[in-house]
Amino acid sequence: MSNLKIHHIGYLVKKIDQAKRTFEALGYRVEQDTVYDDIRKVDICFLVKDGYRVELVSPVSPDSVVANLIKKYKNAPYHICYETDDCKAALSALSADGFLAIGTPAPAPALSGRKVIFLTSAVAGMIELIVD
Repeated sequence: MSNLKIHHIGYLVKKIDQAKRTFEALGYRVEQDTVYDDIRKVDICFLVKDGYRVELVSPVSPDSVVANLIKKYKNAPYHICYETDDCKAALSALSADGFLAIGTPAPAPALSGRKVIFLTSAVAGMIELIVD
């Protein structure tokens, strides 16, 4: 699956403003300030350093898609997001490799409305794929 390019690492955080300050102290700079994602009920902030992009993700309500994950994992990386120039081929290959889609493609406000889909694998955990 060589046509997948890493877009960002998703990082769960309980308190996004504190996390943002801590990442800035580590030398990251804010690429895109905090955006509310009403579909997933999370606040999201993108930061970059040395060519790497981190997405801080913080639940804003108990029914957020990551509310249970933050209880289990606390503040921690939890997914890698990929871009591809051929999403049909990527989805087919990922499926053949044992990845299962979690839901259907949905707009991501923090990515200017581009559609994303999350997938999971018993071996590799959760990934996100930008599908448009």
